[in-house]
Amino acid sequence: MSMHTTQSKDGTKLAYDVYGSGPPLLYITGATCHRTFKPVIHDAKVFATAFTVYSYDRRGRGDSGNSLPYSIDREIEDVEAMIEAAGGTVYVYGHSSGAVLALEAALRLSSNVSKIVLYDAPYVSNAQDKVEYERLSHSVHKLLDAGNNGDAMLLFLKGIGMPRLFVRLLPLFPGWRKIKALAPTLAYDIALTKDLPPVERASQLSVPTFIVVGEKSPAAIHDVSRQLAGAIPHAERMQLAGQNHMVSPKKMLPLLLDFFELN
Repeated sequence: MSMHTTQSKDGTKLAYDVYGSGPPLLYITGATCHRTFKPVIHDAKVFATAFTVYSYDRRGRGDSGNSLPYSIDREIEDVEAMIEAAGGTVYVYGHSSGAVLALEAALRLSSNVSKIVLYDAPYVSNAQDKVEYERLSHSVHKLLDAGNNGDAMLLFLKGIGMPRLFVRLLPLFPGWRKIKALAPTLAYDIALTKDLPPVERASQLSVPTFIVVGEKSPAAIHDVSRQLAGAIPHAERMQLAGQNHMVSPKKMLPLLLDFFELN
């Protein structure tokens, strides 16, 4: 598959792949992901059985550029550039911190976004969570500033509740070097998720929204999904049986087809 590129408003190069045919679906991934990561490719290929899937490297990852300083506004401009590359109007599926970007895109670019599906949006769920996450953020930033990318990545994953055994074994995985290289972008994901859900702004949302949460995902993420569902006008919410944060694309595809009314 040949890589495509486009440019964001600030000149940052964005690398992306296109899969399948059908209505355009922009797939926005979460922390520690890039478009050539095997699970991301698997997701894109499954979704491509029904959609033209646009899967891109968020800034600072894979083959995309990384103009500094980072801001959430720049990431929304990246999403806007990807929507243009996909023809100007898209469905959006956001996973984890990608769900935060999907929600922001729907709020800011509503005329270009037909519908959004948010899976496991990981905002902090309450004031105590926010304090704990700020502590984690401070420690991760300290390690990043010192150039300890590997330690920063492991601390972040442990801090957000990934199984300890998985975190301990991660440096032995063949893809560890690539994962470690993504560590500086953890600062971006933290910036996206360090606050409570934007319920006041979300109450103004006009784009049809489907909020999905994994049955086995952390309690805080369930709480966030309820807060968003209560705020967004006419939002649908569903708990996906048997699924955790790493949702199976085969379980997600029928939900996308149903919500986007493509059955």
